[in-house]
Order: sequence, then structure tokens, then C-alpha cells
Amino acid sequence: MTQVQHEAIERELTIKATPETVFSFFTEPEKLVQWMGTVARLEPRPGGKFELDYDGENFMRGEYVELVPYSRIVFTWGWANEGGSPRPGGSTVEVTLTPVGEGTSLRLRHIGLSAEERASHSDGWDHFLPQIVPATEMQLA
Repeated sequence: MTQVQHEAIERELTIKATPETVFSFFTEPEKLVQWMGTVARLEPRPGGKFELDYDGENFMRGEYVELVPYSRIVFTWGWANEGGSPRPGGSTVEVTLTPVGEGTSLRLRHIGLSAEERASHSDGWDHFLPQIVPATEMQLA
């Protein structure tokens, strides 16, 4: 059994878009896939699906735990494909959106990961999360 550490992956960035706009990029399938994955199935309500097909071979499955419009999104996270780790629902992602001037500070915390999982997921968030910036800011054009 893999021991889960209590250290979180934490990332923060500022986006030149409103919290309402940024929030929609975690709750609307066509917007989520503009920065992560290829197909999303989302039911943005507590207990609703949060599913993402990255590339036809890697499938993330989770569910929404908490949604506070325009300020907080919490969902479980795990891999449904063979050998994926953590398994669906095995970890939790918390997103906090805070207005900053005319933009938004996005803070992401991913908790419940083993040391090995933390390393690969850190790389994943470092790759995908910055892509939300141009996706959300294109909404302003």
C-alpha cells in the first residue's frame, strides 16, 4: 500500500479575467478542454461527475464536492485507466478564485497524493495550469 503524504501540490497564478469567467473553465466542458484534455463530461453540482479524457488513453474520473459560485471549486481526482494512480476519487483538487483588480488570483491545491504521485502530478499541473491563462483571456477579445 502506498503511503499518502500530507504535503499538497500548490500553484497560484493571476489571470486577466473575472472570477466568473475563470470559474466557467472548471464547470463548462467546452471551456475545460480549451486548456486541459480533449473531452470532458461535467455535472457541476456536489456529487456530480468531473470526468476528463486526456488523449483517448488516459481518463481522469472524479466528482464535484463543493461549488461556491465564482470563488471555490473542489473535486476528487483519480485515473480510471489500467495502472493509473491515484484511482478515481483517490485525491482532491481545491481551486480558490479571488478577485484582484480587474483580474483573478487562482490558487490550486491538490491533496491526498503519495510522494510518487505528487511528482508526476506536479509536472502535470505545471504543464496544464498555465494554459488556462490564454484560454480565459481570449474570452475578453
